[in-house]
Amino acid sequence: MTLPSRRALSRRAFVTAAVASLLVSCDGQEANRSTDDRTTDDRAGAEKTGSSSPPSQPSANAAKALGRSVPVRLQVPAIEVDTPVMRLGLASDGTVEVPPIAADDKAGWYQHSPTPGQVGPSVILGHVTVGSYGDGVFHHLSRLRRGDRIVARLENGKAAEFAVTDVRTVAQAEFPTKEVYGNVGSPELRLITCGGPRTGDGYRDSVIVFAALSSDNP
Repeated sequence: MTLPSRRALSRRAFVTAAVASLLVSCDGQEANRSTDDRTTDDRAGAEKTGSSSPPSQPSANAAKALGRSVPVRLQVPAIEVDTPVMRLGLASDGTVEVPPIAADDKAGWYQHSPTPGQVGPSVILGHVTVGSYGDGVFHHLSRLRRGDRIVARLENGKAAEFAVTDVRTVAQAEFPTKEVYGNVGSPELRLITCGGPRTGDGYRDSVIVFAALSSDNP
């Protein structure tokens, strides 16, 4: 699969690029989903936590976008997350990588998305559980609420601070691909993990946190 450059991906909708058809499955594997047949009806009946309204639009005094710099640490004080961030790309079969199942579980930034603070949706993934090792780094992600603070510390020494705008638990079959990966006109963040009841060796749902840049270098 030939991918657009990361610069290009940071400036236009993922749904117009090859990687846009990718979403993460909750059994530690990955799955392909075409975005061509996604409609607003696909989300009907999905369970939601937190606010049920769509992610908020940037205000006139929204924080200024940052330049590109890779995230190296993620902090979410409300759920006591303070984790290194690894880079994730695409596996040999063209699916999105996920962090390895390990005792020192950490979050992973999808490197074909914008870096935190750039215009567009920066995507960070994490496990809810890590097999016999117990809870994953995003085990309590669904507890976040609108206004909660998220800080992404960047390789260049700066930090991008975000405020949660929405928290959703959605069935895997109704994953809102366009809302997660689709282009937006301001710096935003997506945190994604698994949720809901277990189904075999995986989980039925995905938990998605939407957040908007609130300040830089806190």
